[in-house]
Amino acid sequence: MVTLKVGTRPPWVGLGAAIWLQIASGNAATFPLYSHSLKSVLGFNQHQLTMLGVANDIGENMGLISGLVCNKFPPWVILTIGAFACVFGYGLLWLALSRTLPSLPYWLLWIALCVATNSCTWFSTAVLVTNMRNFPLSRGTVAGILKGYGGLSAAVYTEIFSALLHNSSSKLLLFLTLGVPALCFALMYYVRPCIPASGDDTSEPSHFLFIQAASIVLGVYLLTATILNNVYPLYAPVSYFFVVIMILLLMTPLAIPIKMTLYPSDRSKSASLGKTIGHEDQVQGDYHDKTEPLLIPSSSVANLGSMHASNSMSEVDMLLAEGEGAIRKRKRPRRGEDFKFIEALVKADFWLLFVVYFVGVGSDVTVLNNLAQIGMAQGVKNTTLLLCLFSFCNFVGRLGGGVISEFFVRSKTMPRTIWITCAQVVMVITYLLFAYALDGTLFAATALLGICYGVQFSIMVPTASELFGLKHFGIIINFMSLGNPLGASMFSGLLAGFLYDNEAAKQHAVTCLGPNCFKITFLVLAGVSSLGVLLSVVLTRRIQPVYQMLYSGGSFQMPQNSNY
Repeated sequence: MVTLKVGTRPPWVGLGAAIWLQIASGNAATFPLYSHSLKSVLGFNQHQLTMLGVANDIGENMGLISGLVCNKFPPWVILTIGAFACVFGYGLLWLALSRTLPSLPYWLLWIALCVATNSCTWFSTAVLVTNMRNFPLSRGTVAGILKGYGGLSAAVYTEIFSALLHNSSSKLLLFLTLGVPALCFALMYYVRPCIPASGDDTSEPSHFLFIQAASIVLGVYLLTATILNNVYPLYAPVSYFFVVIMILLLMTPLAIPIKMTLYPSDRSKSASLGKTIGHEDQVQGDYHDKTEPLLIPSSSVANLGSMHASNSMSEVDMLLAEGEGAIRKRKRPRRGEDFKFIEALVKADFWLLFVVYFVGVGSDVTVLNNLAQIGMAQGVKNTTLLLCLFSFCNFVGRLGGGVISEFFVRSKTMPRTIWITCAQVVMVITYLLFAYALDGTLFAATALLGICYGVQFSIMVPTASELFGLKHFGIIINFMSLGNPLGASMFSGLLAGFLYDNEAAKQHAVTCLGPNCFKITFLVLAGVSSLGVLLSVVLTRRIQPVYQMLYSGGSFQMPQNSNY
């Protein structure tokens, strides 16, 4: 068991540090930047390279262990494990690619890549769980912000790769080996449990709005810089200047704690002091399992009179009383309260949310993994613009999903999952546009799909916390995330890849051209998304009473058995 000291500072410093670590957690998105070098330098064939891509996806999404231990250890321990995963995993890949250690076996590099990208789950679990607990009344907004910045991580790494590392795969792997862990060690102290924001501070909404606006500016800036760099190759001094601006924009959220330090709010200060004493013990207790209380029915109190003369029982008497039915264990929690992982597994809503997320994100990631081939099949020569557009719209969906769902859940007690329903309806239309490859629809369909992809990420996170609580949120959210690699394996590997190769064989070519390359795949995905729409409607109807209970007063009402 761990006794964790609770910081008395407001949680905004931790949120600013978490944004940088959330960017760091996107290191798995760098695989396309160095994969071609692995193939050419180490002599891998396309099948071997594809299997390394599978290792990249598995490592990035296999977060069950980090979810299990996040309640046992403080955040800095979780972040340290992620940092060492970067050092060992990317370190071995760098040694192989730089020929410092030649002749490393393929299986060892496959495992190394799994370990390296598994750092993503340790970083993301630490910052997401900690900040959701630090801002329990603004879960949708916080999830949208952190997931939004996570969606921008690929563009941030691409800017570093092109401007600072001069497109060197070896330097990139060395940066991931040393630079990312150094950033983690520098910031881990600030990611810690703090006095949760009470919602009494009237400046809190404006602070969130400021961070959201800063992330939008950063997203537009990265999109513009990427397009300029692809269309007009920039000189080194100009590229360095672009990186400096990017770093300044990433530091923008730190303006909030600086402003709060220089100009403290008397109201928020007094509210925080009032909560300090009583809340520290509650947060400390959330890093180890507590003994379940025993409830004694009023009708059985008389039967216990002979068993104790004081307020306590001996252990033997307690067991005898329980065996005779005088004492019964506490019932399972209701939706909206804190669930243990095993308790959540037997709930229909848990599996409905998992399947809805699996269908939505699994079909989306199929398009993402094959977006370059989709563009080439429809006659687009520069597919980098497609990837850049998808990435930016993914960010918009993540940020917007959190903001919009937070507004409607507070004003209308509208379940967040209704936005997943809307996203999957749009996905059905989008897949039909992809399938029939109508002129001028490729970029619009890519943008729509990117937004839908982001919305489902940012909605699933707070929904899981609202249905099953924050106490065991880490393991629950990481189990939900398994829908991503499962969907990629089923829809991308077994469906899209197989049908694409068959059509290419009919054309007697390596690269397939024309709408038929992915037509059947997109029609299947449209059907799968239609099923997702039906399931998400069922889920939304089922959990409507939960949201009416939690948000009936226009703000989040903390459940009775929650420690937050």
